[in-house]
Amino acid sequence: MKKLILTLIAALGIATGAQAASEGIAWDKAPDNLNDLPALQHGAKLFVNYCLSCHSAAYMRYNRLRDIGLSEQQIKENLLFSTDKVGETMRAAIDPKQAKDWFGGNPPDLTLIARSRSGHGGTGADYLYTYLRTYYRDPTKATGWNNLAFPSVGMPHVLWELQGDREPQFETRQEHGHEVKIFKGWKQISPGTMTPLQYDQAMGDLVGYLRWMSEPAQNSRVRIGVWVLLFLGVFTVVAWRLNAAFWKDIR
Repeated sequence: MKKLILTLIAALGIATGAQAASEGIAWDKAPDNLNDLPALQHGAKLFVNYCLSCHSAAYMRYNRLRDIGLSEQQIKENLLFSTDKVGETMRAAIDPKQAKDWFGGNPPDLTLIARSRSGHGGTGADYLYTYLRTYYRDPTKATGWNNLAFPSVGMPHVLWELQGDREPQFETRQEHGHEVKIFKGWKQISPGTMTPLQYDQAMGDLVGYLRWMSEPAQNSRVRIGVWVLLFLGVFTVVAWRLNAAFWKDIR
């Protein structure tokens, strides 16, 4: 059970066409678009359309999306299912019993996925950005899909119509007396509805939204922090001059 759950956690992960070491592919750097409201809005749309059917974001309320520039009416018209209300949390549409039968366990909640998946290869956003871009067909797997960033992943490629079918290309080398496969790039088998550049940008938007969702107050915290540091800087100068004026006659 634990293994199945860990497999599902990778479901929103990341994989990409960059360089790879013999122990696995390198994580690509995710775009930094936390301050790009149109990108975050597009990411929210992708999340609702492609992720929310199976994955919940149970600690995020729909009305919090007003923080990324969406009005309550836009949220109701574009991002809510007919039975949901704008003040409710983002719950998955899948039935838990069916999910357990199909996947062996419920798909994990994604509210904090961008913060929980960091590792030696980079941030959680880097992992997710890579994972979402390195799916490929694998008829030996039950789902028909595999992933370079998370080999034998339990989640199918739900975005394949956007990306199309791709096949990873490897080069075999001898290292320390052993044959190892080095990832070299991708061969497009059939096109998707998006170009490779458009797909990468869309995944950047989706990952940006997941990153924002994991800490919606981050931009406000940084903005307030800058003002606090400026205040402390000015106060330090004032205190230093007051101290000098106070002690000048005593010395």
